[in-house]
Amino acid sequence: MITRRSLIKAGIFGACSLCLGNNPAAWAEDVYIPEALKGINQGFPVKEAMHFKKLEDLRIECELCPRKCTVADMERGYCGVRENRGGTYYTLVHSRVCALNIDPIEKKPLFHFLPGTKAYSLATAGCNIECKFCQNWQISQYRPEQIESIKLTPADVVKETKANGIKTVAFTYSEPVVFYEYMYDIAHAGKESGLKSVMISNGFIQEKPLRELCPGLSAVKIDLKGFTEKFYQETCSGELKPVLNTLVTLKKIGIWFEIVVLIVPTLNDSEKEIREMCVWIKENLGADVPVHFTRFHPTYKIKNLPPTSIKTMEMSRNTALDIGLHFPYIGNVPGHDGENTYCPNCKHILIRRAGFMIVENGLKDNKCKECEQPIPGVWA
Repeated sequence: MITRRSLIKAGIFGACSLCLGNNPAAWAEDVYIPEALKGINQGFPVKEAMHFKKLEDLRIECELCPRKCTVADMERGYCGVRENRGGTYYTLVHSRVCALNIDPIEKKPLFHFLPGTKAYSLATAGCNIECKFCQNWQISQYRPEQIESIKLTPADVVKETKANGIKTVAFTYSEPVVFYEYMYDIAHAGKESGLKSVMISNGFIQEKPLRELCPGLSAVKIDLKGFTEKFYQETCSGELKPVLNTLVTLKKIGIWFEIVVLIVPTLNDSEKEIREMCVWIKENLGADVPVHFTRFHPTYKIKNLPPTSIKTMEMSRNTALDIGLHFPYIGNVPGHDGENTYCPNCKHILIRRAGFMIVENGLKDNKCKECEQPIPGVWA
């Protein structure tokens, strides 16, 4: 009998190595799935959703994300993982894990949160937007019954995280907002057991559920897809303004957060747009928010564009520095100097990275060891 721990060691999917085919029924031929996973896609708990209101004629309105889906009886919302059953809204993905791995925290990426540590990383199916460049579309754009999953209750997750000697749970790979209740239960159970939780999200969530969730979290990473409504609407089937509102709310709450911007050639890579974005970040969030400019590689529905040039990546980081952001990074370019953390005062390298590895950590008591400049983050 295979154990959950051995499944974790093998990795159920591992988000950056997903290579599934278009036909979910053929996945067993396209990707390694442990025998113990096959045929057990049953018996998952169906739990009442936390944020919805009841309407007439057994309809409901979802109050979780900005879509505010109005859902008739026996229908589902846009995300495909929440279902109206007789006028009550239910989540179908509580404890229904389809992706599970142990990752470096730098892979999220979170660079100012417990560097060099690991995160017990998990996901369920579904998403509330559709990015045409999604690298994990094989789980984010499918319904839960189309994907092989295992049952892991919040208590199981806490137990397995601690058994593996890990101190952080990461909600990642797909979109944690759509498995909100599961994330909420794990985060609060983990906090009671001394574990930290981090949400890796698109930020497309209403303020009330976000505020209710954050007391259980230790950090958040938000994907800021671009800085125009046109990009969000045409490339992500979403909206920019709610994501900006999420970032401002996180700032007000005081939780640690970092931002990732995937730079896609010809779509969101103009110096003008990046400059406007950086100005907004500095004015509304402050200069100390880490911003990761990440290199695009063709995938999913955008295969006609080349990988982002290194020149464009460097332009993005240099623009951020010119605006006055203290911690801009370059991602998906292993070995680039833009992976490192520099002291904003004396410019000394504080943390030297090679991909997801920490080569050197020059922080001392959360300060630059050269000039004693305090460096913001969660370091212990």
